[in-house]
Amino acid sequence: MPDLATILAGFGDAFTLLNLAYVLFGVVIGQFVGAVPGIGPVMAMAIAIPFTFALDPLVAISFLVGINKGGLFGGAIPSILINTPGTPDAAATALDGHPLAASGKPGKATRMALYASVTGDTFSDLVLIFLSAPIAILALRMGPVEVCALMLFAFSILAGLIGPSLLRGLVAAVLGVLCATVGLDPEHGTPRFYFGWFELYDGPSLVAVAIGMLAVAEILRRMAAVTRDSQPGAIRVQGDGDDRLSLAEYLSCRFVMLRGAVIGTILGAVPGLGSTAAAYMSYAATRQGDDGGVPFGKGNIKGIAATESANSAVVGANLIPLLGIGIPGSISAALLISAFKIHGIQPGPLLFENQARLIYGLFGAMLMANLTNLIVGQASLRLWVFAIRAPTSVIFPSALVFCIVGVYLSTGGMFGVALMFIAALVSLAMSACGFPVIVFIIAFFLGEGFERSLSQTLVILNGSSGALLGHPIALVLLAMAIGLAIWLGRGGRGQPG
Repeated sequence: MPDLATILAGFGDAFTLLNLAYVLFGVVIGQFVGAVPGIGPVMAMAIAIPFTFALDPLVAISFLVGINKGGLFGGAIPSILINTPGTPDAAATALDGHPLAASGKPGKATRMALYASVTGDTFSDLVLIFLSAPIAILALRMGPVEVCALMLFAFSILAGLIGPSLLRGLVAAVLGVLCATVGLDPEHGTPRFYFGWFELYDGPSLVAVAIGMLAVAEILRRMAAVTRDSQPGAIRVQGDGDDRLSLAEYLSCRFVMLRGAVIGTILGAVPGLGSTAAAYMSYAATRQGDDGGVPFGKGNIKGIAATESANSAVVGANLIPLLGIGIPGSISAALLISAFKIHGIQPGPLLFENQARLIYGLFGAMLMANLTNLIVGQASLRLWVFAIRAPTSVIFPSALVFCIVGVYLSTGGMFGVALMFIAALVSLAMSACGFPVIVFIIAFFLGEGFERSLSQTLVILNGSSGALLGHPIALVLLAMAIGLAIWLGRGGRGQPG
């Protein structure tokens, strides 16, 4: 565990004017892109990563975290006002949010979404702060054999819970690991699969692949789907007293928000489940405990509290496996890996030993982002009504230009831009064939570490499967991976995140 002086120094680094300015900027961008249906915080984070190269690592990561946190609340705004979720996480919020807004209380609905989002997010951040260091200590005691088994277990979770079938998820994971082998062999230093392109000696650029498969592919898909149909008009936020959210109404949802935060934190800590599953699970649990008030689906404020507290709690919990054992729990956490690597930082348990001050600075920035999210959201609820009316014919081409410029700057040439578009085409082809892109990307990010641990495992075991008996933790993880794959393959699947 880091000493108290290091922890206090990390928090001191977070609470600076420069860091606050970038957190504020990130939250504003996040709320904006969340409020515009079709963009979302993941795309915004992917576009923003190359532009953080010149920033201090803590400032850069804090900026990206601000985008992610602001985007989750921003996605609830079009869900409530025009019944069009800005992000998949906010789809469940529309079930009660839009009926409440349609009944003449859009302000009450959006404020409940904001307060529940910040409440759930803060809860999961506190859990992250207190749990990540102990998990990292345990991870440091794991050898290469245990790490290899742990990654296989993570792949089985991701492949089984994301996408239409376990087989397609496994194929996507294998393809991701295969693409990660492009470049120099970490064991012998010989080049592989570079086909004469010396730019691939160090492997495909993480930034180019991430932006291409996430942002550019989605932009191209959205541009192809743009029609001349006008968006449904937003409900005007009224300012009468009946539209306000009272303290008593907020407190009446305290147990609902606590349950949602717990559900979101638990599911967020498991790689592959994600915020959409958490939102629907929390909503279902709240609906089962109906107290006989306003019917759910007709504008019950507890329905909004349940979904927003749960999907926002996933944000902090996603970083528990990332910081504790180096495995991202979601695609946004996977993007943070590329941001860490841009600044020469290797995510995983060694962070608490080598970069403890940076990690606790990140924790402080996350708490600061929650407060900023509350203040910005409270001040700008009326402003985002205009954001959801922004024409897609302007938004998506502009976003594509930012992608090209960002990748060009981060990779230092047009080869990275070409790789970005190739990754986008691969993403579109995988989506069309039903292969989960998220599994591919996370496997690609983990591929280098998995290959290294696998090589070390083979040396340690010396070709003898019986030597595994000396590694009981690895045996348990492998058994869990096989059991989970069999169970998920037979249809025991959760809601995809």
